[in-house]
Amino acid sequence: MAKITYVEFGGTEHTVDVAPGLTVMEGARDNNVPGIDADCGGACACSTCHVYVDSAWADKLEPKDDMEEDMLDFAFEPDPARSRLTCQVKVTEELDGLKVFVPERQV
Repeated sequence: MAKITYVEFGGTEHTVDVAPGLTVMEGARDNNVPGIDADCGGACACSTCHVYVDSAWADKLEPKDDMEEDMLDFAFEPDPARSRLTCQVKVTEELDGLKVFVPERQV
């Protein structure tokens, strides 16, 4: 299991155990983390699971593919260095301690 911390826009933190093989979005959904809507269910067809990855982790994740880059254009205030769609980030043991910040709103 990997412990992932989701920080709501207001600062409330939710640290949950997420099984390897799931996505960061599935971890949020399965643990009722507010602010990650995931309207498309993880198909990378919307941007409602957008988060800002903690700076310390930004370079440790697999790079974004072209589809994720395109969908991030529709996200609320995307940050080129830190924005990710949680449906595209697969959880591994190496992500234990990952911290992500939920934006003010999802578009």
